Amino acid sequence: MTQTPTAQARAHFTVPANHPMVTVLGSGDALLRVIEKAFPAADIHVRGNEISAVGDAGEVALIQRVFDEMMLVLRTGQPMTEDAVERSIAMLRASENGEGAEETPAEVLTQNILSSRGRTIRPKTLNQKRYVDAIDKHTVVFGIGPAGTGKTYLAMAKAVQALQSKQVNRIILTRPAVEAGERLGFLPGTLYEKIDPYLRPLYDALHDMLDPDSIPRLMAAGTIEVAPLAYMRGRTLNDAFIILDEAQNTSAEQMKMFLTRLGFDSKIVVTGDVTQVDLPTGTKSGLRQVQEILEGLDDVHFSRLTSQDVVRHKLVGRIVDAYEKYDSQHGTENGSHKGRGRGK
Repeated sequence: MTQTPTAQARAHFTVPANHPMVTVLGSGDALLRVIEKAFPAADIHVRGNEISAVGDAGEVALIQRVFDEMMLVLRTGQPMTEDAVERSIAMLRASENGEGAEETPAEVLTQNILSSRGRTIRPKTLNQKRYVDAIDKHTVVFGIGPAGTGKTYLAMAKAVQALQSKQVNRIILTRPAVEAGERLGFLPGTLYEKIDPYLRPLYDALHDMLDPDSIPRLMAAGTIEVAPLAYMRGRTLNDAFIILDEAQNTSAEQMKMFLTRLGFDSKIVVTGDVTQVDLPTGTKSGLRQVQEILEGLDDVHFSRLTSQDVVRHKLVGRIVDAYEKYDSQHGTENGSHKGRGRGK
């Protein structure tokens, strides 16, 4: 791609002859339309396998980088989606504004965590990539952010990856069953029938990542354990990848109890959303408090995700932003919203 030093900069991009243009432009030019919408002042033309852009020098340079990054992703065999193009443009704009980092969109979008059942699990945003990298580098990682940011799902993918590569011997998944009063004794049915509704999102994610037929066998052998937080008390968890989900619903005492279960050759990931606390009024969230206590401690990392990292329907991110704006204007008791969504 060449650029001419004029008031109206011009750039040319040639797609290799052996590369189908539809992969670059998208079906029905859907990807091209995303780029045109993001750079409305620029004039983008396609002729054969040649793409040209004319406009402000800074915008044209960004368009050039967008196509360069797209080609890097496409060369790995991974398709580009409209969402991926939008996220790439956002990352590049942030970098231009001095808010970005060393990671390029292609590096973020092509990092494979786990391939299973014909699909590959990857981070989709820069913060997600940093979160996944932090899990590799640190013994204890906290993933804090709103619903839909992938914090639990990515942690579980890393847990399955660690198990398959024999970095750990077992996976332990836990969450506080706060809605059931944690003791669960008053609910009808067997133990598993009682806890199932509160742990179901964890089972659902496991079924995405493992052969469903293997899960009962792995659970029967103790290789995978899914249990309420109360069942962690008094144990030392060695050689395990341990995930505490919905951690905003732990009390300060429960959080300390859980973190001190850490044994040798183990890794802990704690996930939660501090705006979705379901604890009784007056009970301090262990996830809120632990940030004040452990921030800056060696080998402990806090990854904070935002509405920009929501990977569900685009409207979810805007809903999260709207609630945050409302809270900042009106204040919300306990900083919580009842009836939160599941499966982060």
